[in-house]
Amino acid sequence: MMETPGYIEKLRIVGGDVALDFINTEDGDPPAECLRGYGDLVVWSVLVGLLSAEEGERLTEEAELRPEDAEDAYRDALLLRGALQGIFRAVAEDSGPAFRDLETLRDHEREALSRAELVQEGKSFRWEWADPRDLSRMLWPVAHAAAGLLTSGDLDRLKLCAGCYWVFLDASRNRSRRWCTMEVCGTDEKKRRYVAKRAAGREAERRGA
Repeated sequence: MMETPGYIEKLRIVGGDVALDFINTEDGDPPAECLRGYGDLVVWSVLVGLLSAEEGERLTEEAELRPEDAEDAYRDALLLRGALQGIFRAVAEDSGPAFRDLETLRDHEREALSRAELVQEGKSFRWEWADPRDLSRMLWPVAHAAAGLLTSGDLDRLKLCAGCYWVFLDASRNRSRRWCTMEVCGTDEKKRRYVAKRAAGREAERRGA
């Protein structure tokens, strides 16, 4: 059975889109890496539902048999994540993404569609990536989700957390969300304001004394 490292288990899945949650696997400022190897990439993919636990186990076993391929898949994951960070953080800040980042996403989306199958569910269809030996299979739905969000998503709702620089979709009715989670970054900001207010009050008392 796969074990989930603490630094992945503590990740908050709050992006509102799997592509944004993938971006947020690099946590904090300065950034802390939460995907430290191919095994972590598999564990994260199970955590967010891109892979079942059984599929994750099979990919882990496959990676042990093909360590060089696993390392290539891991490096490709970091390449894709870097491009998505550049694209969506630029969009959230109302600036233009770098051409090289858009090209990287385009190349991954093209690869994703070349490996996907259209599967019917009732009267609707969905894309599916089901090659059990493809060590990069979790990247294709991420790339596809990113391309879909970029071309047809509500980018007006794309924001950067005011506390930790994570990116998320603001689903609030009045689009007033500022934090990835109020419980963490929002509370931290309230504490900072409280401490600053107390310090300012003490300074004012000292000067008035």
